[in-house]
Amino acid sequence: MAIKSFKRYEKKYLLNQIQYDELIKRLSEYMDPDEYCKDGKNYSIYNIYYDTDDNQVIRHSISKPYYKEKLRLRSYKVPKSPNDKVFLELKKKIGGVVNKRRVVLTLGEAYKFLEFRIRPEKSDYMSNQVLNEIEYYLDNNKVNPKVYISYSRKAFFSKSDKNFRLTFDSKIITRRDYLFLESGSFGEDLLETGQYLMEVKILGAIPLWLVEILSELEIYSTKFSKYGNEYMRYCSRKNNFSEVRREKIC
Repeated sequence: MAIKSFKRYEKKYLLNQIQYDELIKRLSEYMDPDEYCKDGKNYSIYNIYYDTDDNQVIRHSISKPYYKEKLRLRSYKVPKSPNDKVFLELKKKIGGVVNKRRVVLTLGEAYKFLEFRIRPEKSDYMSNQVLNEIEYYLDNNKVNPKVYISYSRKAFFSKSDKNFRLTFDSKIITRRDYLFLESGSFGEDLLETGQYLMEVKILGAIPLWLVEILSELEIYSTKFSKYGNEYMRYCSRKNNFSEVRREKIC
């Protein structure tokens, strides 16, 4: 989980419980569990997404542009102190290729950097390069903490190609208040009960064996962004609330 830079293609699929159970059973022949998923265990991911006051980042993202980028603060446990390790990430998508740049910081360093622009000192080139890119992003985008998103993940790596990875996310929780990683995971469910978001992460083509299994189980690719779907739900509720207010006034 300490990878600082990588690029890949990502394809997404929504699975029901039956599809998920059957696919998981078939993966053992071709894939191994992530080191954090031994004995069938999942691991948790906690994120704070940053956006402008008028939601410009996510509005641009869901318009399907050729180029888009998002800034998020991520951890793999609920931080208990300012010294706990977190990841500050700049995720870019250019023509369908995902490029993620991340730097490892303490929670305290991350908050000072994001809120007060106090840059943490790093001795390695890559960390400083990523910090340069994030500084440039912050100079050109007036962003603040906007959305909390956490989820439970099960992950697998291909036995023959370590660049090929499958992840299954469930219990996707979102909220728009208490935007601190240390506040823990609570909020609203983004998926329906028994739904899973599968992501295929790969540098090249999807293996034929997986294509055949997905076809047999009638699992089809879809467009699904956690932050994007959260934002569309938020807008729908906001619009409905405005309609109700207008009806009461009239």
